[in-house]
Amino acid sequence: MSPFRASAPFTENWKHFDFALDDSGIATVTFTRPDKLNALTFDSYADLRDLLAELPNRDDVKVLVITGTGRGFSSGGDVNEIIGALLELDSRALLDFTRMTGQVVQRMRELPLPIIAAINGIAAGAGSVIALAADLRILARSASYSFLFTKVGLAGADMGSAYLLPRLVGLGRATELLLLGDKVDADAAERIGIANRVVEDEDLPSVTSELARRLASGPTFAYGATKMLLTRELDMDLGGSLELEAMTQALLMTAEDHKEFYAAFKEGRNPVWTGR
Repeated sequence: MSPFRASAPFTENWKHFDFALDDSGIATVTFTRPDKLNALTFDSYADLRDLLAELPNRDDVKVLVITGTGRGFSSGGDVNEIIGALLELDSRALLDFTRMTGQVVQRMRELPLPIIAAINGIAAGAGSVIALAADLRILARSASYSFLFTKVGLAGADMGSAYLLPRLVGLGRATELLLLGDKVDADAAERIGIANRVVEDEDLPSVTSELARRLASGPTFAYGATKMLLTRELDMDLGGSLELEAMTQALLMTAEDHKEFYAAFKEGRNPVWTGR
């Protein structure tokens, strides 16, 4: 993480979702509008965008978990508070909004930390794309996706969904999901590749916590580099990818974690990773 913050302090109170950080470096964003299936508002989008801009500068965060409360991960933009309000805005303001939502996804993909989406219920619209933008997706058995943008008269391609989804499930399947907007249950999501694991509803918190702890206690510098390579190489040719990987490996060969691995190997013990 970068130590260079200058004058701007970290935000201490996020008003539009819960943010918690434990002693092991696991940060958790929890959407807290269960009565609205955790529908997003202008403010929750903006807070998430701004949090994701702060996290790369924090040394105390090693993993980010995003989840919801109640029966929803997030049902997307609030119909009354966003969709109704957008109809009153001019083109410039609408573009400001759509760019803001895109920044959430871009910052998720560029964050040098693993992100786990713990999908506890419906992930629809923007909620489904936030799940796609995570690195790992654990679904409760009752969870589901719905890429329902066309069902509200908008393009199925929103917030990067037409970029992310084909890379996870292939163009043909992505076309079907984005055109039709049909519900995808947890088992189908695992089968087509948008769930890394499906667990019983009551096991979602413990399974998520176990995975997050494993990542937080591991070689986090190497995890961050791996994520950055996966993200950048999506748009590179083989030659560029090989050169970027060669330079990254050479850099990590000088890191403390790599030296610690060798010392631990010689001494017959487990490595003590520092993320350096």
